[in-house]
Amino acid sequence: MRLLILGTGSMAHNHAMHFGAIKEVTIVAAVDPNLIRLQAFGLTHSIPRLFNTLEEAIAWGEFDAVANATPDASHCVTTLQALDADKHVFCEKPLATNYTDALAMVTAAQQSGKIGMVNLSYRNIAELSLARDMIRASVIGTPHHVEASYLQSWLVSKHWGDWRNDPAWLWRLSTKHGSNGVLGDVGIHILDFVTFGSDLDIDAISCRLKTFDKASENRIEGYELDANDSFVMTTSFSNGALGVVHASRWATGRINELKLCVYGDKGGLELRHWHQGTSLAICTGADVDDGNWQQVEAPAVRTTYQCFVDAVMKGDTQEPSFEQAAKIQRLLDIAMSSM
Repeated sequence: MRLLILGTGSMAHNHAMHFGAIKEVTIVAAVDPNLIRLQAFGLTHSIPRLFNTLEEAIAWGEFDAVANATPDASHCVTTLQALDADKHVFCEKPLATNYTDALAMVTAAQQSGKIGMVNLSYRNIAELSLARDMIRASVIGTPHHVEASYLQSWLVSKHWGDWRNDPAWLWRLSTKHGSNGVLGDVGIHILDFVTFGSDLDIDAISCRLKTFDKASENRIEGYELDANDSFVMTTSFSNGALGVVHASRWATGRINELKLCVYGDKGGLELRHWHQGTSLAICTGADVDDGNWQQVEAPAVRTTYQCFVDAVMKGDTQEPSFEQAAKIQRLLDIAMSSM
């Protein structure tokens, strides 16, 4: 498979490294309007062809698939261009910035007959797939209550640098720069995490969003810091279970932590993924009365990158698909409008 990487920002390096390690893939080109960044990216990953625009790359045409690592607001228009040019697309999350655009991308992929998949990268966590398998096997019985969180600390920590003077972080705090805040940035991750991990669909959602003061007049240079940076939502699930899902960029000491707890009528499970590692524990059977939790080891799973390559080779879309990402985007739109 001949792959073109569209956009050469931070996530594009992940695409280049992961796809570059797959023997069936040859990265043949990259695209970015920033010439300096494009050339550095091409040199770093030994990419032979570099283009300033997607139109130029499509006119050349010597590629089979696109890894779309452009900013969120560009996902829809660039993906539609690639599909119209008869190319498969592996798009960064979120699929789009609203459900209408996401649905248009789903329709375009279906009509083109091409593979459309999304890099919901936390699907790469083996413990998440095992948690889903255990719930499907009724290891904890019927789920009644779900808790999930995505906690980051970059607004109170310099673990990844100082957001106050770095455009790579500042744009995430500004709606005028294309950000839908923490809800748009990581909301798709935690909602996919909870629905995939629990094997339950969300059928109702209510959300509160909050934007805290972060600078004088909430502005740094050309960035108006008006995007939400914390949310709390309540949910109900397809089987009648209730849930609480929340996320924040103010979670001191958490760095980048995802957590999922599912409690059923026969037991519970807890999955935690953060900078100190990943763990999955269950409390079932005789342990229920004493509150003992047993750690569970998970077998390795294919990465989303490998799943995309396999899908292209077989001509059959795999998960996470455009359809799944659009389903999550619909929930995000409802959450955004429910405040």
